[in-house]
Amino acid sequence: MNNKAQQVREEDKLDKEKLAHYLSEQLAENITADGLAIKQFKGGASNLTYQLQWDKQKVILRTAPKGANIKSAHDMVREYNVISKIRPHFSYAPKTIHLCEDKEIIDREFYLMQKIEGIIPRKEFPIPLTSTQAKQISKELIDVHIKLHEIDIKKTGLIELGYPQGYIQRQILGWNKRYKNARLKDSLQANKLMRWLEDHMPNDETSSVIHNDYKLDNVVLSESDPTKIIAVLDWEMTTIGSPLMDLGCSLAYWIEKGDSPAMQAIRMMPTSIEGMMTRKEIVEYYGHKRNISLDNFDYYYIFGLFRLAVIVQQIYHRYAQGKTSNPAFKNFGQIAAVLIQQAQKIRVRL
Repeated sequence: MNNKAQQVREEDKLDKEKLAHYLSEQLAENITADGLAIKQFKGGASNLTYQLQWDKQKVILRTAPKGANIKSAHDMVREYNVISKIRPHFSYAPKTIHLCEDKEIIDREFYLMQKIEGIIPRKEFPIPLTSTQAKQISKELIDVHIKLHEIDIKKTGLIELGYPQGYIQRQILGWNKRYKNARLKDSLQANKLMRWLEDHMPNDETSSVIHNDYKLDNVVLSESDPTKIIAVLDWEMTTIGSPLMDLGCSLAYWIEKGDSPAMQAIRMMPTSIEGMMTRKEIVEYYGHKRNISLDNFDYYYIFGLFRLAVIVQQIYHRYAQGKTSNPAFKNFGQIAAVLIQQAQKIRVRL
């Protein structure tokens, strides 16, 4: 995995003695504190991801950050159960290994899953790509997303993962409320945008499994063929809901070549390199593959931008309150503002 694990941040350190003892008991292996190596993946801004290694064994540990109080975004038990239930119907989900609900071990719940070796694209792609390969990656990303959306939620029983009826309304009202609670003195008020989202809610209640954080740096690409996805990561917000809202949330991360300098400055994935599809091309491709009309898709993109802004603002709110000292969050207030301004710009055009 080119996304290499690094030394654990001081604020995110785990109790190695307790963890090694617990793992020895639960996994029936001889694991000592001295023989347990713990590293941390620095990518992501929500839940924490560690690499545990003993002997030749490597596994991934996922847990919530200290001081996190947004239950729905940091529920390790639910995330473990979601992945375990989805994997039989969607082979891109990683294999789960163990769930720990005992908060005495590392002060909060956590789970273990397989470590998948491959390429995770970050801000820049780690290997040279041709424009043809970049386009193939774009299509592969959408094709896998469509596979997720086309799982039969009734036949598989996955409908139990959420409450599809009224999903869109709950999302709009819920994210508006979260933004109001996370605003600080220097935040954009965004009252007109929130009111517009409420006044123009679509009636579409088509439901599917939705990842809710599906993006280029949440997939693992094959090292032998980087145009092929071998795994999808970060299932913490997965539920049953609107597939178009899911696509809109994905496109909020998709910064393309022609976007403004402000948007280019917050780009975190190589979505603007030569050959990558534009958002318009992605929407057209998704609609064609699923044989559905997406003439009014701008609403879903605007919602995606706003929802991402709220997520970023919530993290910045924690940073401003001193609940995390991670320097990566210092400019999150400005990033939230850029996303809201992009949403407002698209809204005004409609």
